This record gives sequence, structure tokens and C-alpha cells, in this order.
Amino acid sequence: MGKTEIRQQPQNSSKNREGAGQERPAVFDISVKSFLSAIIMLVLLMVLTYGLTFVIPSGSFERITADGGEQIVPGTFALTEGGIPFWKWLLSPILVLGAEGGGTIVAIIVFLFVVGGIFHCLDKSGLMVYMLDAIGHRYREKKYQLLWLVCLFFMCMGSFVGSFEESVPLVPLAVALAVSLGWDALVGLGMSLLAIGCGFATGICNPFTVGVAQQLAGLPMFSGSFYRILSFAVIYLALGLFLTSYAKKIERNPEKSLLYGKKGADVRGWQEAEEISFVKDEAKEKGLKRFVLILGCGILLIFSSGFFTFLQPFLMPMIAVLFLAAGLAALKACRMDGVQTAKYMKDGAVSLLPAVLLILMASSIRYTLEEAKILDTILYQITQWMEGMPKGEAILFLYLTVLVMNFFISSGSAKAFLLIPLLMPVADLCGIDRQSGILAFAFGDGFSNVFYFTNPVLLISLGLAGVGYGVWARWSVKFQFLILALSSGILLLSVL
Repeated sequence: MGKTEIRQQPQNSSKNREGAGQERPAVFDISVKSFLSAIIMLVLLMVLTYGLTFVIPSGSFERITADGGEQIVPGTFALTEGGIPFWKWLLSPILVLGAEGGGTIVAIIVFLFVVGGIFHCLDKSGLMVYMLDAIGHRYREKKYQLLWLVCLFFMCMGSFVGSFEESVPLVPLAVALAVSLGWDALVGLGMSLLAIGCGFATGICNPFTVGVAQQLAGLPMFSGSFYRILSFAVIYLALGLFLTSYAKKIERNPEKSLLYGKKGADVRGWQEAEEISFVKDEAKEKGLKRFVLILGCGILLIFSSGFFTFLQPFLMPMIAVLFLAAGLAALKACRMDGVQTAKYMKDGAVSLLPAVLLILMASSIRYTLEEAKILDTILYQITQWMEGMPKGEAILFLYLTVLVMNFFISSGSAKAFLLIPLLMPVADLCGIDRQSGILAFAFGDGFSNVFYFTNPVLLISLGLAGVGYGVWARWSVKFQFLILALSSGILLLSVL
């Protein structure tokens, strides 16, 4: 076996890194402070939503089933009886599982358990540490090139195939990679979660937002791509510069990291690193090859779903199965027996139970709005405000409308069926061409997915990375304001 020299954290020798599962915090530990802060925010939002049911009158639009989903019929709004009993609101995090869209929530939870269990096993086997050591050695002189390439990869996954939930298994890898390269977990989340959210929003060929919305608006699917391609380029440049600037800042001074000194999220100062030996391990090499090969098939499956649309409804279960197969094949190569695998799988899944509670609470917000029949009233009032606006103001108001609705309804395709039939006719009256309206919808749906604490994928990813929502919000809010300014400028340009 050959030896090569790599840089590592001084306190972590190659010997203790071999059994890294016992020496450092678990990959999926969700801190009590992070969990409680998220719980408090969601409880307050649930209470506020329940209070709105007493203030906003109940009403509804007529709906028809067309183009594979239920659509609102414009001009049919009427006040009706509504409201939600207190006991239903109290049990809404449970009742949401039996409501429309509950199957998707169950699928996300099962998907999360599979991901958590497998990553916990990989961590305990030492394979994750070995993989990060190998990547760190190979790219230690080109790590900023790697940062830009990883960002581009995740943005392409979001923009071209609409991958979002399916990216969850890759987020912990990006986080661990960032830490191993001398940065912190926030850079890893930026390279993966933030990048895929930005790609999802630019939506060059995103079937779940742009594709569905254009069909509902009577436009050819994926037509009018010039401004979406321009948006992709501008946002990619902004994201790369944002991450590079932060990474260089904490590399020069680790104390500048918002995670400095926090358990499980220490910045590895390269200026303090020492040379240690990196020894190739044949068993881990074999396990790593198996893992990358099978996981690569899953990524190809995600990209192919953009062309073979019949795969899209089954994408998440297929990715979960492939990820499980990749993990088990790798663990077998690393000689982890079945009893150990089952134990660590259970431990990894159990550690994510707090994230499941957060997902259910976040999902209950929409349930309350729809059960009380006030969601349609809010939409009707928005269309009344929008009518007669100058087109510059109207396109920004349309953008704002989708941003607000995305706080309550995270599913892009569900929002498309709800909003597009209602907002496109109003956009026509304001002189906004429908391609610009679709662009505003995509922007409003995508960027805020990685900022709103009501989005399950954000909650899952932050939990996996051990980063509290408050820290994430403080770190990413400046970038969100930058994106808001850039995207608003692009929208105003598109309506000129």
C-alpha cells in the first residue's frame, strides 16, 4: 500500500480518524438549542395561523381537474362557511398525514430515515472520513476550483431537472467535504443546499415549476428560456463569489466563522495543520468505488427524469432504494456485519425523529389554512390588489405574492396549480407577458425554499449539518437580499 502526505486537523491523527464514529459528534446530531428554537418559531406560526382563521372570512373558488391537477376557476370566488375546530388545529401535525399531500410527507419522512441510517453506518465504518481524506489530499491545492464545481453541479441539478428533496443525501457529503477542506458547515450547506435552491429558482428546464406553470399558462414547455439562462449565470456568479469570500475570510481567521467553537462544527484552520500520513485502505477503496458507482446511477436517474417524465412521480422512492443499496454494498466491502449495520441504521434513524416532528409542524400550517377555507380568500384579495397596477409594479407584486405563498405551501407544482390559473389572467390585464409571469413564479418559488423554516428540506438539511436555523438565517440573509435585488432587476428588465 502506497503512502502520500496530506494536511489534517492537528488533534486528529490518522489512527483516531479510523474510528471517527466514536471520536467526534455523530453526523446527524441535532442540537437541543437548534431544535427548541425551530419548535418555538413553528409553534408561534401555528398560533398566528389559527388566529387568522378568526379574522379572515372563509371563502372558496370553484375548481376543475385539468392537466393532471386541480385548478382554480377565476371569477368564481364566493364567501362560505368555514373555520377549524380547536382540536383539529391542535392535532393538525398528525391530521396532515391523512390530508391531500399527506402521502408526499410520509415519503419524505421514510426517505429521511433511509438517508440518516445509511450515513450513520458510513460514519461508524470510517468510510466517510476516508473519502474526505482522499478528496482533501487530491484537491488541497485546488479547493476553490472544487467549490465552484460543486456549486455548478448542484445548481444544474436544481435548474435542469428540478431536483430538491432528492438532493438531501448529498448535503451531508458537501458539509463534511467543506469542513475537511478547512472551512465550516455553512460553506458546505452553501455549496449544496443554497446552490440547489438557486438552480431550482432559475428553472431553465425545471419540470416541477416552469414546466407545470407553462402548461397551465398555455405556453410551450420550457419556452422563453433566455431570461432563465441569464438568471442562472448571474446567480451562479453571485453565489460563487459569496461562498468564496466567506470561505477565505474564515480560512484567514477561523474565529470569524459563525460556528466557531460549536460542537460538531469546528473550523479546521489550515494554517495550523500538520503533515500526517494518508494510507490507502483496499477495503475502503472498494467500498468507496461501490458507493460512488451506485450513487452515480441515482444521479443519472435524476437527470434522465427531465427527459423521461414518467419517472418523476417515482423518483424519490427510487433514489432512496439506490442510496440504500449503495450504502449496504459499501458497508459490506468495509466488512461491517449485519448486526452492526442494523444497530447503526436504527441509531441514525432515531436521531432524526426531532426533524420529523419539525416537518409535521411545518406542514400543518397549510392544513390549517385550507381546512378553515381562508387560503382562497387571501388569493382573491391579492388578485384584487393587483388589478390595474402598472406592469413594473405588477410583476414585482406577483413575485411578492408567490414569495408569501411559498411560506405556507412549499411544493412548487402544488403552488403552480393553485396560483397560475388565477394570476395569469390578472397579469394579462396589467400588460405583463406570460413568460415574465412564469419567471416571477419560478423566482418566488425557488429562492425562499432555502430560507423559510416552513420548508421541510431546509429543516432536514440543517438538522443533518448540526446548524441551527438562527445561525443559518444570519449567515444567508445578506445573500437572500442580494438575490432579491438581482431577481427583481431581471424581472423589471423582462417586462420592458
